[in-house]
Amino acid sequence: MDLEVVRTFVAAAEAGRFQEAAAELAVTQQAVSKRVATLERDLGVRLFTRTPRGAELTIDGQAFLPHARELLRVAERAVASVRPGGRPLRVDVIASRGATSGLMRGFHQAHPEIELDVVMLFDIEQAVAAIRSGVIDASFRAVAMPGRPLPEDVESVRVLDEPLQLLTGPAHALAGARSVTMAQLVGHRIWMPGIVPGTEWGAYYDDLVAEFGLTIEATGPNFGSDVLIDTVADTPALATFMSERTRLVWPADHGLRRIPVTDPTPVYPHSLLWRRDNPHPALAALRAYLAATAAGHEAAGTWVPDWTIRR
Repeated sequence: MDLEVVRTFVAAAEAGRFQEAAAELAVTQQAVSKRVATLERDLGVRLFTRTPRGAELTIDGQAFLPHARELLRVAERAVASVRPGGRPLRVDVIASRGATSGLMRGFHQAHPEIELDVVMLFDIEQAVAAIRSGVIDASFRAVAMPGRPLPEDVESVRVLDEPLQLLTGPAHALAGARSVTMAQLVGHRIWMPGIVPGTEWGAYYDDLVAEFGLTIEATGPNFGSDVLIDTVADTPALATFMSERTRLVWPADHGLRRIPVTDPTPVYPHSLLWRRDNPHPALAALRAYLAATAAGHEAAGTWVPDWTIRR
């Protein structure tokens, strides 16, 4: 059904005169008459009766009027749903307990008026495809990947370098250290069952092992962070890496230690990705917030893989 014809009918019904409806719609009175006639022909009923006082709705016209108004309201809502800024900003944060989720919480606190839809996608290929198709507006990732540059229509900016820490149980040989160097970690078993080959974090830890000769084990099923920290707490031979801003809670009797790693400090490089032509106004607000709150990159005494985008 032609919405302009429906809009003309509603204007004529509310004005009571075709001439006044024509003035409101900025068309001729003849155009109003033709549109109403078209609608009556499509519906198979008369909608108006001409009287000396103007145009009065017939019984069928009175029945159709509330539905016509609802059609126009639905059309307006449909347009508003895709109008820039008319829908929530949709951002992928990878995981709910990580640093990027914390960045989005900070953004929400700074801009509570902006509607957000936070999602968690698995790998960078899935995230980039979602950005390019418009399924999401942005994603936090460690870009790029070796041999897999970003598409030309996807932009990125480095927003956070997050230091890794060593997490040990109370009986681990390094549990009493105030800090540990990368050299001191050689020969110790670092258990990280969440590493998945082919992901950006898989590539990150592959390079970390190759650079410093570490022993990182990704064996066994990944039952989640709760099982990981329970195992580390109970097993003196195992430790794990944990990002500085990862939010985890464990029982006090676990006696777990988070120990800074130095000489150099491995940092995980978080970047924001978005499609170059994305018009959502809240995306610009998010980028401005991250630019204002982001710490410096490439700090002295830190390490990132060679393939990390440097800006």
